[in-house]
Amino acid sequence: MKDPWLTHTGRHIALLVVLMLLLVGYGTAGFFLVSHYTPVEALYMTVITLSTVGYGEVRPLDENGRLFAVTLILMGAIFVAYNLAYFTQLLMDGNLLEVYRRRKLRKKLDQLSEHYIICGYGQMGQIIVQELLRHNLPVVVVESNDSVVFKLREKGILYLDEDATEEESLLAAGIMRARGLISVVSKDTDNVFIVLTARDLNRNVQIFARAGAPEIEKRLFKAGADRVVSPFSLGATRIAHNVIRPTVTDFLELALSGEGMELSMEEICIPPEADLVGKQLMRSGIRSDFNLIVVAIKRRDGKMIYNPSPQEVLHEGDILVTIGPQENLSRFGGILYGCSYPTIKPCKS
Repeated sequence: MKDPWLTHTGRHIALLVVLMLLLVGYGTAGFFLVSHYTPVEALYMTVITLSTVGYGEVRPLDENGRLFAVTLILMGAIFVAYNLAYFTQLLMDGNLLEVYRRRKLRKKLDQLSEHYIICGYGQMGQIIVQELLRHNLPVVVVESNDSVVFKLREKGILYLDEDATEEESLLAAGIMRARGLISVVSKDTDNVFIVLTARDLNRNVQIFARAGAPEIEKRLFKAGADRVVSPFSLGATRIAHNVIRPTVTDFLELALSGEGMELSMEEICIPPEADLVGKQLMRSGIRSDFNLIVVAIKRRDGKMIYNPSPQEVLHEGDILVTIGPQENLSRFGGILYGCSYPTIKPCKS
């Protein structure tokens, strides 16, 4: 999406260039007609007159030639003074620095792929961005609130200072190359519109959305969301679970957050080139070599196998829900992907 200020500034600079060419043309034509110089001599006289370099005249000027030179000098002085005033104003306003910053951001956005677009940086958005960055996942935040944008700039988080409900904003954020979009703006109607627009632009992108009311969940699913979370319903359920089974809840919170304990719960996708493909779970070495517990296996067709038996055969694209020490998970990821886990690895179902 084009920046109105940048467009206006570009037009103004283009006009200045045209005026400069007209001024040079006026001087060249004047010296050619008034002083009977050759075209090259007339152009030379025009350039040295406007630039005030002080070189000598090609031939002595008569009275008419000198009067014409005076008018050319005055016009050139006015033109230079106007340019100085205009560009000084740009520097004083800080607009040039803003243009540089925006171009730098655009360049980074153009290089992004397999990233997550976060629409809205409120309380939920901040936590989501923090967790994704903690897992080394590339993110870009689309936010139009100036105070929030200032915080994003201070934290060094990649952002786009635009309205997330606009189609051009999602395109600028790289929706066509994104792995997922998370819509957590404050208004439910905006979330529905963002989801609808994102799904229309990219049929394959994963879309997650926030619903403030139960009836909004249905609309978000119809608009194209893959997953919908209602923070009020989820919060109420979590409180109830804390009352009924507090120890289980504490364990899951610690395992999922990965903070405060060495144990962590992760999902690991088996790539096609892995040695695990075609092996039984008991012969995979996941338990014996890495001390990891596989609590569930999700097949590529979506079938979920809970508490899989040791004879369960592992296939390409299986997603393993594992529990174990973070150090072991990282080491296991190094065997599968050649880098530490968690990491972003596409697993097509």
